[in-house]
Amino acid sequence: ADAPVTIVQYASMTCPYCRKFHAEAFPILKREYIDTGKVRYVLRAEFPIGKQSGLATVALRCAPAEKYFVLYEKFMLQQASWVSQEVRPDPIFKVAAQVGMTRAQFDSCRENRGMIDALNGIKERGRALGIIGTPNFFIQGKLVKSVIGIKEIREMVDPLLAGRTAESPGARKVR
Repeated sequence: ADAPVTIVQYASMTCPYCRKFHAEAFPILKREYIDTGKVRYVLRAEFPIGKQSGLATVALRCAPAEKYFVLYEKFMLQQASWVSQEVRPDPIFKVAAQVGMTRAQFDSCRENRGMIDALNGIKERGRALGIIGTPNFFIQGKLVKSVIGIKEIREMVDPLLAGRTAESPGARKVR
């Protein structure tokens, strides 16, 4: 929580670029920056693009706190098994069941209007901050509206850690 640099990622559960980031860049980000206390990482997976993504986001939000990132990873790495144009709850439930979610819990979450409204509020806040697609990142308050990998993270974060300001093409400061 007291890391000198904060990265906030906005993600959609069906986003192939989010999956690529999670599979390729995130393990390095975690090992080199998060686990060492250099970066505080905040995931906003509540930016669904499409109804199938929305339903997966609901399932993710219903997971116990200690299973949240485990389930997020399962959704990312198993996208091909559940992503579709039409809303299909069963494939999403099959992924959620891998962390112990029961069908009754899953169905209850699907009907929880208060939670769904709160998730919509998070998405609207993201839009108000300039998020229009995923993945988008705020790196120390600067919005980066592009697909980035560990190379770009290093280019933006390392100067901040060294006490210099990192400027990035396509980045703008959010107040």
